[in-house]
This record gives sequence, C-alpha cells and structure tokens, in this order.
Amino acid sequence: MKAKRKTTRAIVTGTASIASVLMFNACSSLPEVNYLEPAVEQAQKTTAATPTINNAKGELSTSKAQALMRQRWKNSSIGLANMQALAAMEEEVTGSPLIAGNQVSLLFDGPQTMAAMMAAIKQAKNHIHLETYIFDQDELGLEFARLLIEKQQAGVQVNIIYDSVGTIGTPQIFFDRMKAAGIQLLAFNPVNPTKLQGPWEPNRRDHRKILIVDGEIAFTGGVNISATYANSSLFRSKSRNPEKVGWRDTHIQITGPAVAALQWVFLDTWLNSSDKPPADKLYFPALKNQGNKLVRVLASEPESNPAIYKAYLLAIQEAKESIHITSAYFVPDAQILKALLAAAQRGVDVKIIMPGVTDSGLVFHAGQSFYDAMLEGGIKVYQLNVAVLHAKTAVIDQVWSTVGSTNIDTRSFLHNKEVNVVIIDTEFAVAMENAFKEDLRLSTEVTLETWKQRPKMNKLKEWLARRFEYWL
Repeated sequence: MKAKRKTTRAIVTGTASIASVLMFNACSSLPEVNYLEPAVEQAQKTTAATPTINNAKGELSTSKAQALMRQRWKNSSIGLANMQALAAMEEEVTGSPLIAGNQVSLLFDGPQTMAAMMAAIKQAKNHIHLETYIFDQDELGLEFARLLIEKQQAGVQVNIIYDSVGTIGTPQIFFDRMKAAGIQLLAFNPVNPTKLQGPWEPNRRDHRKILIVDGEIAFTGGVNISATYANSSLFRSKSRNPEKVGWRDTHIQITGPAVAALQWVFLDTWLNSSDKPPADKLYFPALKNQGNKLVRVLASEPESNPAIYKAYLLAIQEAKESIHITSAYFVPDAQILKALLAAAQRGVDVKIIMPGVTDSGLVFHAGQSFYDAMLEGGIKVYQLNVAVLHAKTAVIDQVWSTVGSTNIDTRSFLHNKEVNVVIIDTEFAVAMENAFKEDLRLSTEVTLETWKQRPKMNKLKEWLARRFEYWL
C-alpha cells in the first residue's frame, strides 16, 4: 500500500543523515540485460531450449518434460517451440526451474483473499509462516492476530516476518501480545539503527506477502493485512454500491510442490535476518502433485538477484501477440519502457491498466509522466476509476502470467524483497485475461488527444514527481 510508502519516503528523506544514505544507494542500478533477446533466439536453435521441470518426485527426464510441455502448451497460439525457448531462457537468467503438479487459484480483492487465508489458518496443525509488508492494528488485523494466537496456543508454531517501515504506524504492543503468546516475530530491517545487527540501510524493505500453512498450502500476491481490504472493489462486489468500493488487488492460493519453493523464500529471510532460528517443526513435508500447473517461484533481494526484473523484461521482449499489465504503481525504468514500446511497434497489443484514483499522489503523477511517450508509441493506457488499484499482475501471449508483490518501478525491482509466481499455462491465462477484461470494462481509456489537453498544473506535478522516480 502506498499510504505506508508515503511514511517510508518521510523517513528516508526527512534528515540529512538519511539523505546521505540514499545518495550512496543511488549508485545502485538495474542490470543491463539487452543480451536477453538474442539469447532466446540462440536457445531456439539448440537443445538447451528444454527447460528443467521438477515435480513432487524430483526432476523430470527430458522426454517426460517435453511430453508435459506438449500437453500443457499445445493450445498456445505462439507455438510450442517459442514457449520452450522462453521457459529455458527464463530459467537461465533467473536460476529457478519450472515446478509441475500445482493447483493455482486466483483470489480477487480483500474479502475473498482473507476468507481463504483464514480458512487455511484454522486448519493448521503444524506451523504457520506469515511474511507481510503491512500488518495493521485494525478490525481485520486484530482478527487475524487473534486467529494466530489461538493456533499458537493450540500447539501450532507461528512465525511472522513484518517490515519495520510498512508497520511503522502499528503500535508495538500489538506485536508484543503475539510474542507473549509464544509467536516468534522478526521485524525486518528496524528503523531504529540501535536494533540492527548489521549496517543501517533504511532503503531496503521487505515488500513480500506470503502465507504458508503446514508447508502444504501457500498464498502470495499483493494483499496486505489491513482493514483497507475489508471492502471488495466493484470487480467482485455483489452489492455494486459505489460508496463501499474498496481496493482492487489479486492474490493466489497454491497447493503442490511449488509450496516448498515459497517455504524456502520465507526461511531464507528468517535465517539471514535473525540470530534465532525458527522453532523445530516439519517445514518440508512430503508434497504430492495437486494439479497440472507449471509455475516458477521468483524472489528478488535488495541490490542483488533481480530475477523478477529479468523475467518481466524477457517476457516483454519475446511477446508475439499481447502484453496486458495491471500495475498499481507504474514507474518503469528505461529498459522496461523501451521493451514495451518496441513490442507495440512490432504489432503486439500492449495494454496497461493504471490507477485512476490512488493512495499516493507522488507515484500517481510520476506514472502519468510516462503517458506521452507510451501513447505516442502505440501503448494503450487505461485508468481504473472504481477502486484503488493495488494489483501487480501481467498476462502475456495468453500463456505467460505472473502474480506477486512486485510493482513495475525501481524500488520494487532494485531495493525491495519481492516475490512473484510465474504461471506458464493457457488455462490459467484465460482466467487472467478474463480478470483483465473485467477491469478494462470498469476503466477509462486515455487517448493522446485528450491527454494533451490536461491542465498545466498536472504537467508540473508530473515533472516534479519524475525527479523522484528512483526513490518512489
């Protein structure tokens, strides 16, 4: 949520000492990855175009992997060879294999997501892992905490990672009550430098949203633990009452072998950020194949391993037919923007849904500062006006989809801990496309003619916001 990110900016820019830290961090930059496109062309000509695929029993043989790909991607309009090449190159640049045998369910907005997560928590028997950027002490946050305390007291070990900036408005007593009940908590990168074990780096944040129950079911996406999500957007609202419009967001629920990959992401953060290991529990139970979805779990780290960035850029560069992005906070770097423009110029249908209303004016105007270039380059831009947009999703060529915590901006790609799941599946992509079309129906297209007529004050706001794009 950008409301909390406003607090982040106040903290990291409010004093001269912190400003000097940011100036040092500004030396960091995203990698130059122009080599990706020719590398895919090369992959198509070699046997390396067969990606690694794991399932519950381990790595599949080449013949079984190819058979599975033919089965799952046979209906792809861009062709099996192109899909295999893209998957192989994505593995090469991210270092993460595909994982087969998963069931992946789309969850829309807060009420549906919270209901599914709470239902899973109530069924927990061994452990619960929660990693979140925001954990508010409000009606929903208190109910979530009550459930977690109840499970802890019933013998289920609960471990929580929360970001210190994302929860800066949450009273410490809220977390102390959970700690007193036996829950283990880790405040990621404390704002107070006296509580740090290492160097003070306030620009590094944990923006992930992960819930894992018993190592068997996992959730991830854009939804934080906050009553902001108490109301659904009109996208899924039954009442269609505009006065109760909430936030538009997307989460996913996963069962199957990919849950272990998300478990590793959580434990890696815990073990590298705490001097106290999590309580001994069965964190990696034997998992069975639960479905037919091929997924790739991607986790990025501050100033290192920009796996999500590379996967996004590669998929955009290789798009043949369509690129449909829903982005709450869209402030692209030069390479992403160039790749999107190049795609539009070669005839790819590039549509981006962005906020019409927002919780962060600075990022809102920074994103709009790119409208001129995008519209002139053939990118179609839409603004969702019926809800506060918070989703971070994309579906490309009706087969490659991603859902996660990552915004298309430098902060997410370079300075945050983020997690995204890539799902390469035509059936799942249909569900993603249907959601995108529903959002389009509730959005207003921004045309170049009308955009040129916007007030001069708006242009000034865009110019000023663009000056701060690196830190947003």
